[in-house]
Amino acid sequence: MVVDVPLDSSGAGRGEERAPAALRRAGLLQSLAADDGGQVDEARLRDATRDPVSGVIDAAGLCRAGAAVTARIVEVIAGGSRPLVLGGDCAILPGICRALPPVTELWFVDAHPDFLDGTTSPTGEAADMDLSVVTGHGPAAATGLDGPLLDPDRVHLLGHRPSSDDSGRVEVARIDPTIRQLPAAELLRQGAGAVGASLAAGEDGPAWLHLDLDAVDPRDLPAVTYPEPDGLRWPDLVALVTPLARADRLLGMSVTDLNADEDPDGRYARRVVEVLAEVLGRPGPAARPG
Repeated sequence: MVVDVPLDSSGAGRGEERAPAALRRAGLLQSLAADDGGQVDEARLRDATRDPVSGVIDAAGLCRAGAAVTARIVEVIAGGSRPLVLGGDCAILPGICRALPPVTELWFVDAHPDFLDGTTSPTGEAADMDLSVVTGHGPAAATGLDGPLLDPDRVHLLGHRPSSDDSGRVEVARIDPTIRQLPAAELLRQGAGAVGASLAAGEDGPAWLHLDLDAVDPRDLPAVTYPEPDGLRWPDLVALVTPLARADRLLGMSVTDLNADEDPDGRYARRVVEVLAEVLGRPGPAARPG
């Protein structure tokens, strides 16, 4: 079941906000034979002001959006469906994780670790700090809750290649050491398909797959807000994600960071739809929490 969460955590209404609509125009529902779970209307920020206490842009609006996302994901999973959540940017992740059992394993595929906080983030966007928030290292103002939403030891950070500037070095130093990291270069050395298959078969219990499309090399997908070089090419991404997306224990998947403003003719949205149709294949039964 496809659920739209058009959240752009800059509060400026950038192209990520229009990504769910762009993917639908590109034929996503038809390609996946998916049910339509509608849109989380509360998931829009319109205040670009950075909260002086937490350092997060529109912290109050972000909490409201997150609570609405949580309620929708709980409803979808309880109804026996497997949600495919279309962002928006990675700030949708805390709201999703609040809906999941704390023992959920998170497969986090992203060009960036997203491990800054309200002080170290140069932007104040919650998408800079979503993984730190869900593992208990980010500002509580982003969710309105204290403490981790998921166990860091059950998080796999995959395909990242953080920048070498001061912000990137600070971010890498903040990453919880219990998080299992496989940067893009090492992932490719081991073989993307082998990594995906090993993770899919590796542990018991429920799992969630989060895919930030900037994990793809900008030579293949330039229509993202914060592109990083030396990423996964499309065949690598497909090889990595296919076994994860088809795992029986998968509760659902989120896809973020297509910037529709950088894709005026829709060619990249169509390519993303083709890839999602390939990796998801025929829809299977929803995994059950627990």
